[in-house]
Amino acid sequence: MKPSTEKELTRISKFNVTSAETDMFSRIQLGAYVNLLIQASIHSADDMGYGFRDLAQKQLFWVLSRLTIDIYRPLEWHDAVEVETWAKGMNRLFYLRDYVVRDNDRNVVGRGTSGWLAVDLETKRPKRIEDEGSDLFEHLKDKHAMNELPESLGKVKDGKQFEVQSSYFDIDLNKHVTSTRYIDWMMDTFSPEFHRDHYPKRLSVNYMRETKPLEFIRILRSKTDEQHYAFEGINVGADTTAFRGKIEFGK
Repeated sequence: MKPSTEKELTRISKFNVTSAETDMFSRIQLGAYVNLLIQASIHSADDMGYGFRDLAQKQLFWVLSRLTIDIYRPLEWHDAVEVETWAKGMNRLFYLRDYVVRDNDRNVVGRGTSGWLAVDLETKRPKRIEDEGSDLFEHLKDKHAMNELPESLGKVKDGKQFEVQSSYFDIDLNKHVTSTRYIDWMMDTFSPEFHRDHYPKRLSVNYMRETKPLEFIRILRSKTDEQHYAFEGINVGADTTAFRGKIEFGK
């Protein structure tokens, strides 16, 4: 029987921040932070009966398309963390999902909202899930961690340029660059000294086109002020936008 109550449809996943997930200053890496949200999403979708294996039977797979998160304070090595997440309806073809992140003392240290696509395995185009249980996605549509949609980002036309090539360890089981690596690439454009003095307080990312093994991505980084940066990742060979990002830093 599929879940139906708010309690059943709200998943709380617990994690501990490991040394492998932290930077040189013992704070969780931004990509690792996002991975906690992704793992919590996977657990929740499984609970609902719409996990990756369930969708594969419908010739579909989940793709994270948009994400916006606010971070109130950095998580650190050894911190116990819980991520509360739930599906909260749809916006066009986007399946919306929200997050509340709590620390050891159950203080709220972050919030997020995301948009996922159910993509057809053959055509690689988004589709709606249509079966008798799919109304589950609408049950908590009025429960919000953030009272906004995941941000849609505009084009970055110029800025400082960086280039990366996707490698074996960037690739996930769908045989394209995994979501968190794009965030790592954005963060890698800054020096260790910058990271020492700054930590992200808000992130938005849009995933536009997949990146396959050994493809080159040219990253444009535009600075609007000391705390705000916008990014555009361009697939050099295809001349298409792979991703867009925006990071606001705090001290």
